Amino acid sequence: MASLRALECLVAVADAGSITQAALLLHSSQPAVSHQLASLERETRTPLLRREPRGVKLTPAGRAAVADARRAIEAAASAVRSARAAGQAAGGVLRLVCAQSLTVPLLAAVIRQWHRRCPEVAITLRESTAMDEALGLVDADEVDVAVLTAPSGGRFTVTAVAEEEIVLAAPAGHPLAERSAVRLEDLEGAPLVHFTPDNGLSAWLDQSFARAGVHPETVMRTSVTAAAPQLAAAGLGIAVCPVSAVSHGFPGAVRSFSPRWVRQLVAVTSAEPDPLVARFIDDLRGHGMRVPRGVRSQLAHDDGHPDETRRQ
Repeated sequence: MASLRALECLVAVADAGSITQAALLLHSSQPAVSHQLASLERETRTPLLRREPRGVKLTPAGRAAVADARRAIEAAASAVRSARAAGQAAGGVLRLVCAQSLTVPLLAAVIRQWHRRCPEVAITLRESTAMDEALGLVDADEVDVAVLTAPSGGRFTVTAVAEEEIVLAAPAGHPLAERSAVRLEDLEGAPLVHFTPDNGLSAWLDQSFARAGVHPETVMRTSVTAAAPQLAAAGLGIAVCPVSAVSHGFPGAVRSFSPRWVRQLVAVTSAEPDPLVARFIDDLRGHGMRVPRGVRSQLAHDDGHPDETRRQ
């Protein structure tokens, strides 16, 4: 295959009209340029130049080759520019996958900032309700970073970006809504709007209830994380969900658990993040989890004692 240097020599000769001038343009020697041109002619199996007393001219084959040679040189230069921009976190493509409920409260504002400040970076986003699916996309190199709860496996690079509270959502006027905070034990026998098995929260909550010896009664299931608190507010039962699933203007009641129940949110990559990914992760950490004021005002204040915080 023809080398990029040989194509550069052909274009330089076409522009300069002589091998000597082409060598000056390329900061090379005349024999070196001649060698590259001879190599290119062997590759094409046809003369590309016609030597004349006053210089050289392109043959029809040479003229045909020059057009593509210019495009190849520009494509190579563009590849270098793109790689340099990505290496400097100023350009490239950033592929994300995140837990469904985290798109708005955690990612949206950061992506909006990047669209404004880094227009040369193209960002793609997938949403998932299953951790295994998201991690599989990272493993298969289909995404650059997954934003979700901390995985148990150790084959990934994991960076903490935020902390999220697990809360109770209930209809306004529900007996549990009369308390400033609730205990897991208070959910015994309570009608629960739960999640379908394809949503990773389903198994995770079941394990948490089992460890606490609590047995709420599932009255219905939804695959959409943000739907559970809305269904609870509509009077179908209570819901236990991440606070990120509770939207602004939520018509029901939201309460913290006692002890306070939080989970870690992380950015997962297949290896150490490159500069572009690292910059995005840093911005996620700086932004943190945003909880609507009306929701935040209903939650118990964290008193800062680790022994009173439930971590899952």
